Amino acid sequence: MRFDVFFQKIKTYVDLSPQAETAWAALLREKTYHKGDYFVTEGQTPKKVAFIVKGLLYQYYTADNGDMVVKYFFPENRIAGSMAATLTQTPGNFTIKALEDTQVLEYNFIEFKKLVGIYPDIAAFYIRYMEQHWIIEKEPYEVSLRYESAKTNYDIFLQKYPGLVKRLKKQHIAAYLGVTPTQLSRIFFANK
Repeated sequence: MRFDVFFQKIKTYVDLSPQAETAWAALLREKTYHKGDYFVTEGQTPKKVAFIVKGLLYQYYTADNGDMVVKYFFPENRIAGSMAATLTQTPGNFTIKALEDTQVLEYNFIEFKKLVGIYPDIAAFYIRYMEQHWIIEKEPYEVSLRYESAKTNYDIFLQKYPGLVKRLKKQHIAAYLGVTPTQLSRIFFANK
């Protein structure tokens, strides 16, 4: 596995100097997670994040009543991590698991943060990435899940994750939308 696809994605946020790219590349480790493997488990203090080269991970937690609540899907070209727990270095509430055989480039987040302090271009990437994915994308999603209909949220899901429906089980989509599989079946039927 080569690092080209990773740095092509990074460069959609910011141009990296050769020195910054070399330093970041030194942290990258190739790994494959097979379907059903865990990247992070609930209660674990995560140390790493992963760029998805090929495959699909998802992040979820189990509610007190036993229901699975899917927070996020990580298809190709996304960076996966349980970020609040990683940033605070505390045990997390989320599990990240492979839905398909998944090839990743993973790196130690604490070591990456050291690079943020050394290289202004890596710091610029970090800021732009957080702005885009943790603020700009996240805020409308949180509002829509609370105030929009399940059908509207499904349509938003289709826009956010084009082509992903074919790779997911209905239970995962339902857990992401906060509906039952029966309610989701009604939405599927209405969309045909």
